[in-house]
Amino acid sequence: MKASERTGVPYGGRSLQGVQVSASRRSGTTDELGPDEPEQPERDGADLLAALLDGMDAALCAFDGDGVVTHWNREAERILGWSAAEAVGRQGFAGWAVRRADAGEVEERLLSAMRAPGRQVHEFALLTKGGGRVLVRTQSAAVRGPDGRPAGVYCAFSEVHAQIDLERSIALSEALLEDASWGVVLVDADLRPAVVNAHAARALGAGRTSVLGRPLGDLLAQGVEELENALTHVLAEGTPPAPAEVWVSVRGPEGERRRCWRSGFVRLASPLAEEPVPLGVGWLFQDITESKQSEQEAALLRFRANQLHRAARAAAECEDPAEAAVVHLDFALAGFADHALIDRVVGGAAADTDAAEPVRLVRVAATPSGGPGPSLPAGTAGMPVRYGDAHPAVQCVERVGSVRAGAGVRALSAEQVRDWAAARQWPADTVHGLCAVLRSRGRTLGVVTFLRGSGRSAFERSDAMYAEDVAAHIAAALDLAAAVGKR
Repeated sequence: MKASERTGVPYGGRSLQGVQVSASRRSGTTDELGPDEPEQPERDGADLLAALLDGMDAALCAFDGDGVVTHWNREAERILGWSAAEAVGRQGFAGWAVRRADAGEVEERLLSAMRAPGRQVHEFALLTKGGGRVLVRTQSAAVRGPDGRPAGVYCAFSEVHAQIDLERSIALSEALLEDASWGVVLVDADLRPAVVNAHAARALGAGRTSVLGRPLGDLLAQGVEELENALTHVLAEGTPPAPAEVWVSVRGPEGERRRCWRSGFVRLASPLAEEPVPLGVGWLFQDITESKQSEQEAALLRFRANQLHRAARAAAECEDPAEAAVVHLDFALAGFADHALIDRVVGGAAADTDAAEPVRLVRVAATPSGGPGPSLPAGTAGMPVRYGDAHPAVQCVERVGSVRAGAGVRALSAEQVRDWAAARQWPADTVHGLCAVLRSRGRTLGVVTFLRGSGRSAFERSDAMYAEDVAAHIAAALDLAAAVGKR
């Protein structure tokens, strides 16, 4: 019996005879239909369905109730090499697509789908036209006729390694978006989060659903421009060759948190389009703030230790101890402050028993306030500096310890900041000050003051420790200068 003379396998209550006819027509075994026959619309529908089946990415074949092949699409031909003309009409897979020794078991497993609910998944080896073997994974299910009874089986299959690759990709995607120990954000073409995993949501300080569709500027106070530039570059140029370290400030209920995220970006493109169509960017990041801060602190300590070493060697070559004190001051300024001052206690030194006496300080040296340059002698002819009782330098002498001061830039206008600096006899661009006491042989010799402008951060505890180290060298030099001058 020719394939065109058999009844097609019903699919979902409708006959698929046209698909079988289409496949058979290609083999040249189908009776030609006359142009005036009323089945022309059915031919058109059959051709359309055949085209749809041939365009599927999965290999598909179908069997009638007797196990005869009724459908065979192009993907099945690609995998096994057998054309539709060679496959349609054969009784099962025996002797051509499956070894005869295995044919009975394979046919039984496939046709058992007619008696079982839902889909059945199996794995077995099929034979290619060239004699090779291909391990495939099949999904088979019953095809029911108009009366609801099983009339055949359809079987979709693919090479096992391709199926495993697909399953791995899906499993990887699900794991990244659920259980990953680093942040994963899928950003759409409008640079808005489309999918966020739990780790990323915690890092952004929001819930997984509350961040979706929101601009990144709503989540980050600083670092938004840099991050958006990176995402835009990836959309336009593709995946960058190496991760990037991005510093951001995350908004939260307790204020802003400064974080460093090591970020990797991959461009996402649709696998279904002929031309690569960007779907967005996959952004993976890991919080490295603590390690980055540790690296920065270690680098800063090495630099400051080198500066102290270089200053000590340079000061050792100075004949005048007062000049050596200025050398220590100049070396300390590099990367640490914009301006520096050395004020000395009137009378040369003050013992701890003189705490009841008012503190009066004389300017010894200062860096030029108009621009960078070496420190210069003050040239005040021994006149005390007009410091008030609440001045940080005076408090430093009274407390015999370091004192930090700041203008509070966020709360004050530019004019108020200048007035704040002028009231303390500091350069007009000063917003942060740090005073360290000069101590030698149990006496207070004066104060060294380091000043920063608005372009720098406020002094921290580590800065005060460094200033105290510099102050110890300056104090020793000043004490030696006074001792030499008395001789």
